[in-house]
Amino acid sequence: MTKEVQTNKEESATEDRGPFSLESLSPEKGSRHRRKRVARGESSGWGKTAGRGNKGQLSRSGVTVPHYFEGGQMPLYRRVGKIGFRSPKQFMGLNRYSTLPVGALEQFEAGTEVTRELLEASGLKVGAKQGAGIKILGDGELTKKLTVKVEAVTKSAREKIEKAGGTVELVVARAEAQGE
Repeated sequence: MTKEVQTNKEESATEDRGPFSLESLSPEKGSRHRRKRVARGESSGWGKTAGRGNKGQLSRSGVTVPHYFEGGQMPLYRRVGKIGFRSPKQFMGLNRYSTLPVGALEQFEAGTEVTRELLEASGLKVGAKQGAGIKILGDGELTKKLTVKVEAVTKSAREKIEKAGGTVELVVARAEAQGE
């Protein structure tokens, strides 16, 4: 084979593979280093103490110091106060209301006195876990005159009940009454 034919074959082979091929890849100069072998004699530069310094906890073998350790100084997580507060009422459910839309009261007849006992008897879900009582919300419409006796009422719900000719009486929550 002549030299011209041989060079043409090599050029066509590199053209088929594109600009990069596995054979042409090599690491960047200076990116690969030999492993540092410590404690292998003074002349290596890493002999005697093997780069650990003289004495102390970190020069010993088998020592792991936690990343948050500050050398005996009062650590940051103890210097900074706790964040937040959870009221005992909150996790006992004493400040949670069982909510009910004003539209749900439409099922009662006009002139009825609506109390917690009546709501429970009629099958409406008023949870026992919510110790703050029942709160009437302003969702829905009311056309009947009712006397509502609950622990809390929103402004819009009160307006709808009074517009229909009814009245709202706020009562003390059961949990507060039991605590006294």
